[in-house]
Amino acid sequence: MKRTLAAALLSTVLAGTTALPALAATQEEVVVHYADLAAAKYSDSLTAARALLAAVDALIANPSDTTLTAARTAWIAARVPYQQTEVFRFGNAVVDDWEGKVNAWPLDEGLIDYVAADTATNEENALAGLNVIATPKFTLSGAEIDATAITPALISEALHEADGIEANVASGYHAIEFLLWGQDLNGTGPGAGNRPFTDFLQADGCTGGNCDRRAAYLKAATELLVSDLEFMAAAWAEGGEGRVAVTADSQAGLLAMLTGMGSLSYGEQAGERMKLGLMLNDPEEEHDCFSDNTHNSHYYDGLGIRNVYLGTYTRLDGTVMTGPSLSDLVAEKDAGVDAQLRAELNASVTALAAIKAAAEGAFAYDQMLEAGNAEGEALIMGAVNALVTQTASIERAVTALGLEKVSFEGSDSLDNPSAVFQ
Repeated sequence: MKRTLAAALLSTVLAGTTALPALAATQEEVVVHYADLAAAKYSDSLTAARALLAAVDALIANPSDTTLTAARTAWIAARVPYQQTEVFRFGNAVVDDWEGKVNAWPLDEGLIDYVAADTATNEENALAGLNVIATPKFTLSGAEIDATAITPALISEALHEADGIEANVASGYHAIEFLLWGQDLNGTGPGAGNRPFTDFLQADGCTGGNCDRRAAYLKAATELLVSDLEFMAAAWAEGGEGRVAVTADSQAGLLAMLTGMGSLSYGEQAGERMKLGLMLNDPEEEHDCFSDNTHNSHYYDGLGIRNVYLGTYTRLDGTVMTGPSLSDLVAEKDAGVDAQLRAELNASVTALAAIKAAAEGAFAYDQMLEAGNAEGEALIMGAVNALVTQTASIERAVTALGLEKVSFEGSDSLDNPSAVFQ
């Protein structure tokens, strides 16, 4: 009897039909998969940035409405994987120390190129109207700067955050965005920036002046973006600084994951990127303000938060990554917290998708910010409230896992609204 039962069990196992319970994910496995997600997202961001560089090269070689549109399309496509990486910023020093090079905003764009006369001055920033493209030589912090050749090194070493002022954004996605679209002077009315392709003509017909230097700046800034993303992709590859740091201690790694989720969800996205602009009714506070692409940036930020919790990511080639997740760990400790957080993450992505759908239906994000626009306010606050709600459940997940209390990034717009107007 015993031999018969043993043989039957062995046959079932070999046939792959046994109903043995699945092994629970370990902390170590979850943190390693988190690093794998980061590696994939930064790799995809690099791939998309290289495609953007190719489109920029085509624009410079043959400026036209067609090549300018293609470069803009490549820029928008490049934002899709990158925005899903922003959840790695908080809790990972290697990302937080680097992020300002590639995604800093808002910016005093007059540092880079021509702007409308009434926007070329800023009492707090003497460089707000410098216009490096039109000024080959200038004085910066008491030193003479030779900008005859516009190179990645000039942008990163001399111009970016010049004089220690954060608004002097000279590199990254938003500097490139400004060069491709120009200023959006429509306020809360319809329409994005409308820079003409003739701003890049190298012969007769050049508009805006200094078309050769504008093309040089655009190329150098895009090359610098590629280089910066190469650095971050390497940081999450095997043996890279980011991967090593987050996997060295699995509990610290889990805290980094939850810190990223909570800080992006609450202070950064719900507060600084969404509610603040709504309180001020100021389109200058929208994230992708030149291109009117803010709806996509917000949506993919929200998707990135959910990605980390569920351990999933859809790559540029359509491959769907899955693996051991925070959700697995939390469900094992407290199934109720896990179910609630998953539902709330879905709700925030749905609310952000509603903004995205409205914008794609010709109701742009900056129009939603208009004072008295009830529909726009309802869309934005629907997402803000969903993001704030899920943050409380992220805190409950920290408790369920028995981790030390974590502090998330805050925002005056959420924590002390009266201070916004002081």
